[in-house]
Parts: sequence; structure tokens; C-alpha cells
Amino acid sequence: MIAELFLAGVITEDGIVDGELADRSPRVIADGRTFSYLLHDGSGAGRPRIVITQNDVRAIQLAKAALYAGVRLLMDHAGIETVDEIRLAGAFGSQIDTFHAMVLGLIPDADLAHVKSAGNAAGTGALIALLSTGARREIERVTRTVEKIETAVEPRFQEHFVEAMAFPHKTASYPHLSSATELPARRSGDRGGSGGGGPERGRRRRRAAAVAAKEDR
Repeated sequence: MIAELFLAGVITEDGIVDGELADRSPRVIADGRTFSYLLHDGSGAGRPRIVITQNDVRAIQLAKAALYAGVRLLMDHAGIETVDEIRLAGAFGSQIDTFHAMVLGLIPDADLAHVKSAGNAAGTGALIALLSTGARREIERVTRTVEKIETAVEPRFQEHFVEAMAFPHKTASYPHLSSATELPARRSGDRGGSGGGGPERGRRRRRAAAVAAKEDR
């Protein structure tokens, strides 16, 4: 839903629910110093009122920026700028829509035809290891070559994290995604219910979020 709201221009590149749209749509509602988007007003017996708040958007930004920054660090260490294929593992990877994952900037730009689910990769790997002696030997060989990248001590993690807070990304180009859908034009600075302060306040807020997320790790 947040990806679609971004594509529709309701949520800006910086993750702000655009309060200027409140005059045009009753679904954009004031919520303290910010704005929210009303999905369902709760009318009807037993139906809950469903609202996407500014805090909901921020939670998505923090989570997807951390994931993207981790991938970007791996790309840095591998000396590559693009990826040809992406596999999303586990229950999360099996259920998420790959198009919307890319719109959010959860994953780097790639040909959407080559972004697929790997299913229960851990369970499949365990099954292979149990049934194949040769596979177990191969696993033992590969594990000795694994290089661990510790995000907490990587000097570029904060830089990657802050830039990845934007939808889909502040600086990285997304040519494959752009060929699949029309992305909103980039805006200069925060708008709507940001509480004022303009672009510099937005930059300070994103830097603070990046530091907090890094300390949590």
C-alpha cells in the first residue's frame, strides 16, 4: 500500500504523507503535526478503522533502508554496481510482491523477471545436507570461504542507510523499474505534514534515524 501511495504521489520521495493533498482528498487527514491516509473509515458492523500513519511510513523506511544498505555493502566488497538476479528467501521472500519491493527500494534495481522467490531455502538446504554426503562436503568447503561483513563497523553503512531512506532511493538510478512503471518526479525537500523546517530539517532527521538504527545493531 505504501508503494502504491508513493506511485500515486500521496507519499513523497522522502516518505512524507503530503498534507497539501488534504484539500483534494478526504482520505488525507490531519494527524497532529503530520498527516495520515485513511484506508477504511470503519463504517459497518465490526469493521475496524484502518489508517496509514506517518509513523507507519517511517517504520517501512527504516526497515527497507537497513536491508538495502546491507546489500549495498556486499556489492561494494564485491566491486559491482549492478546485480543480474535477486533471490528472496524464506516466508517473507515468498509472499512479498517483487514489483512493490523494488518500488520501496527494499532491493537494488534489476530486471523484474530475474527477481524471484527461493522458497524455504533453509529447509531445502537442510534436506540436501541430510541426504547427500557430497553436498555436505561441498557445504563444509564453501563455509570456509565465506567472508562476513559486519554492518555495525562498516564506515559506509550510515551513508548507504541514509540515502536508502528515500523511495526508492535518494541517488541510485532504477532503470529497470522505470521501464516497468512511471516513477513520480523527484521533489526538492519535505512537504506536507513534516512539521516545518524544509530540506535541512529532513536531512537532520534522516541522519539521526541512521545513527539510531546503527546503535541498535
